[in-house]
Amino acid sequence: MPVMTSSTPARAYRIGSDGGFEVAARGFAVLRTPEINKGTAFTVGERETLGLTGLLPPTVLTIEQQAQRAYQLYLREPDELAKYAFLSDLHDRNETLFYYLLVAHVEEMLPVVYTPTVGTAIQQYSHEFRRPRGAFLSIDKPEQIERSLRNAAPSGEDVDLLVATDAEAILGIGDWGVGGIDICVGKIAVYIAGAGLDPRRTLPVMLDVGTDNESLLNDPLYLGCRERRVRGERYKRFVHQYIETALRLFPNALFHWEDFSAVNARWIINEYRSKLCTFNDDVQGTAGVVLSAILVGQRIANTRLRDLRVVIFGGGTAGCGIADLLRSELVSEGLSQSEAAARIWLVGRHGLIVEGGRNIREHQAVYARSAAEVATWQRDSECGIMLEEVVRQVHPTALIGTSAVSGAFNEAVVREMARGAPRPIILPLSNPNSLAEALPSDLVAWTEGRGLIATGSPFKPVLYNSVCYTIGQANNAILFPGLGLGTIVTRARAITDSMFGAAARAIAALVEAKHLGDAILPPVSALREVSEQVAIAVAKQALAEGSAQVAPPDLESAVRSAMWQPAYRPLRAV
Repeated sequence: MPVMTSSTPARAYRIGSDGGFEVAARGFAVLRTPEINKGTAFTVGERETLGLTGLLPPTVLTIEQQAQRAYQLYLREPDELAKYAFLSDLHDRNETLFYYLLVAHVEEMLPVVYTPTVGTAIQQYSHEFRRPRGAFLSIDKPEQIERSLRNAAPSGEDVDLLVATDAEAILGIGDWGVGGIDICVGKIAVYIAGAGLDPRRTLPVMLDVGTDNESLLNDPLYLGCRERRVRGERYKRFVHQYIETALRLFPNALFHWEDFSAVNARWIINEYRSKLCTFNDDVQGTAGVVLSAILVGQRIANTRLRDLRVVIFGGGTAGCGIADLLRSELVSEGLSQSEAAARIWLVGRHGLIVEGGRNIREHQAVYARSAAEVATWQRDSECGIMLEEVVRQVHPTALIGTSAVSGAFNEAVVREMARGAPRPIILPLSNPNSLAEALPSDLVAWTEGRGLIATGSPFKPVLYNSVCYTIGQANNAILFPGLGLGTIVTRARAITDSMFGAAARAIAALVEAKHLGDAILPPVSALREVSEQVAIAVAKQALAEGSAQVAPPDLESAVRSAMWQPAYRPLRAV
């Protein structure tokens, strides 16, 4: 998968005062350095001074011509994984051209460089190992954390963004050990393509604490720590040492956490969100996109947020994160904490979360319903109060799926919901598509075209009663790049719920949805434009609440000028 950091030796090049590259390398060393390589776009003068004469065909191409040729080759690849490999190889050769191509075809290529294709690449990581990306930190060698981060970080540059995972809960496929580094690499690709973060100032980090995946432990080619996952205090000490070291080396960095288990995701955020600039995209990023969809849906339905009744099927990292942000927004609308929590029904693996129920985690407990409230509700002797019964009793205005249970939103559930909601908001968010709680075509039919639908992965439009329904994609990519950019521009000390709320409202404001069948979220094709508006909204909120350490005199211009553009820089031989 494409990469965003430089492992190039410091002697190869440096950034000059004019923003161009001062290059000490010569000849093939230049062509093998993806950050400065232009391939056939090197000018005649650059070829002469950098020792490239005779190493390239004589014709000089523009980056537009190079991208046209690369796209033609991309289209020849037989499947998504082959396209992923093609883009990865392109980035290994020419970073600028890779991002130019990705930005030009972002809607088409985002599912390849990120979800869902990245999940397949992660599963095959040890068997298709290419150029290593980022920093690999081993729990067995914590004394190497500082040296590893220094080696992996771009020499002579600060780092604006660290994306770290321990790979225990990758997408919907679970524990994939060291291969999880590619989820961080993919995430950073989206940051760069969407919000224009500078590739040289980003770093993916693999926190290798072992794996419980038997297929990996028994695989002689597995590249990670070959031991059971380390948990408990030793795990916490390792995470703390990573944070302490990274913060000392990169004091202005934003810490992004990705695909941790629900338990670890929660304690890390609870422990550190007030101490450093950090967020977990599974807990908070997903919640922000869901809030955007709900805001648009309620605008279409002409209802108020304070009248929301939402059932969330899936009580893990994403589900509870959604519940928490919705509760925060409801409180901002004037409800008390208890009143806001009462608008949310959380359904886990053992049915509706009820006080005194089994295996209730601390972050779920606030949404537990009283035993008296549900005393007369039908229940399964093994699984408690099931989703269909919850929907029948609650008549929710919004139904959200984060369960990875394919088909959980069946016809009976959806038709029951539609009976009580004129414009039901239905968000089957689990991905990849094979794990979605329902298919959009079924949801449109079962709601007789009234459903307001968004999914976690992309689906094709649905034709129903001569109306074309565009299915919005509740892709975190429309939120987290702009969130990161706005945070970095203002050097915010922390990322608050109100900043996520500002991001969600900025996204919702970009959706008109004037006609039946219009999507309730912006298209991924507008990723750069959306990210810019999200960044401005987040930066304004950071300034308003006193979290910002930098206050640009012209905020909108500061955001735009901070967005890195994939264009060749001038090179000067030194």
